[in-house]
Amino acid sequence: MSYQPGPATRSVRPDRSGATERQSRAGRGGDAGGRGLGGGNVNSMLSIIIAVLAVLLGFFVLRDIRGDQGEGVPAGGNAATQEPTTETAVEQVPATTTTLLLTAFKVQITNASGVAGSAGQLTTELQGRGYIVQPALNKSEITPKQTVTVVYYLLGSEAAAAAIAGELGGVSTQPMPTPIPTETGNLGEATVLVLLGTDLAGRPLGAAPASPAATAVPTTTG
Repeated sequence: MSYQPGPATRSVRPDRSGATERQSRAGRGGDAGGRGLGGGNVNSMLSIIIAVLAVLLGFFVLRDIRGDQGEGVPAGGNAATQEPTTETAVEQVPATTTTLLLTAFKVQITNASGVAGSAGQLTTELQGRGYIVQPALNKSEITPKQTVTVVYYLLGSEAAAAAIAGELGGVSTQPMPTPIPTETGNLGEATVLVLLGTDLAGRPLGAAPASPAATAVPTTTG
């Protein structure tokens, strides 16, 4: 009689296929978890890089805007308040010299000094210097004796009177009075009258004669 082992005596073999399957599932789970963890790190790094780039971009844009606004503004000032400065040149008007022709006017010498012959003497001296001088006269009866010589002039003959006054040593010049203080009451063709006083009567003119053709009279124009 042969021996047949019963169910209770069967040897139990380990189920290697089940363990292997469980290990395979566990490995796949670990790989999935690893991939999930690695993906999270990459996303975090990308977010940080994007944030840094955004900050840098904003910084450069702001710097360009400030640079554009600051162009043309000088140091210490505001472009809106800066005013252009201009230099005003002050033009100096030079004095011009006008040549006065001595033959362009006539002079009348009138003796108001009481010194006989003094008016004739002055007439001769001025003629020797190139002036056209009419014959000498005496003062009118209503004109008092003069101690100071004065040169009178008609309107428009101011320069001629100044030339004669210079010949006499710088005496004063005045507009022609009314009535004219000559014994005839008129000047004839003269426009300048020398009313000779005692200060110059009988005295020769200065040693520096004028040019016989013309004399220079300084005038200022402008």
